[in-house]
Amino acid sequence: MTTDFQTAREALGARLRVLRVEAGLEGKDLAARLGWQTSKVSRLQNGKQTPTREDLSAWAEAVGRQDVVDELHGLLAGVGTKERHRSWQRQLSGGHRGRQEIGVKLTDATKQIRGLEVSRIPGLFQTAEYARVLFDALAEFRGIRSTTEEAVEARMRRQEALYDPTKHFHFVLCEAALYHRPCPADVMAEQLDRLYGLVGQRRIELGIIPFGAQLRRTAPHSFWLYDRRLVIVETIGEELWLTGDDDIVVYERAWDWLTESAQYGAPARRLIGRARASLDLM
Repeated sequence: MTTDFQTAREALGARLRVLRVEAGLEGKDLAARLGWQTSKVSRLQNGKQTPTREDLSAWAEAVGRQDVVDELHGLLAGVGTKERHRSWQRQLSGGHRGRQEIGVKLTDATKQIRGLEVSRIPGLFQTAEYARVLFDALAEFRGIRSTTEEAVEARMRRQEALYDPTKHFHFVLCEAALYHRPCPADVMAEQLDRLYGLVGQRRIELGIIPFGAQLRRTAPHSFWLYDRRLVIVETIGEELWLTGDDDIVVYERAWDWLTESAQYGAPARRLIGRARASLDLM
């Protein structure tokens, strides 16, 4: 079975392949430039071997893209055997694109994704403009190089999974996510319209926990569950990848308790519609 760490390595390999193709080089030509065996180029591109930082720097130089060295090093930071705590500073040192490519691979490798979001719209449901504003603001906050357009492209590509008949998505949002506005009102209005249209779609369950709902367990932070093998939790400083049985069990319990207070279908649409109407009053 493919592990999530292998998935991250494959995302890095896919990025290396794109850089080679964009440079107009065959694998053997790149290998000759680097003084490597052609088999090494193949193994790195196919995620069969973990590159070193020196390998990545040499690859970037050989394809004439020294500007992507930090991005590649950031992708490498997501490739570890047992790494639970993944520093944002390391992962995003080259911008947001690399982490988004890992997200594409993770989604491809997952049949069921469950997610709780407290104060923002989930990336899988974001419009391009909403995502663009978030990436711009996060780049400024972290003081990193902006790769917004590439990151938005990857996020939109990831959303193609919503139409895969083999997958199922179940997300719950706290009602605050409908009102917390990291973007201009017109962008938020478009985002809420998209969210409204997703309610009731096949393979997508979207619930809203209303203000004032009684909860068996409060929602201290957002988290995503990938099948029953991985929980990802984001903090300001790092991203946690939790794979232990005890972690899965406790987050699934939190998920079950929180979804008890969520509203679906027509009641969820009414909550989204109320938030959308509030924007017209501004």
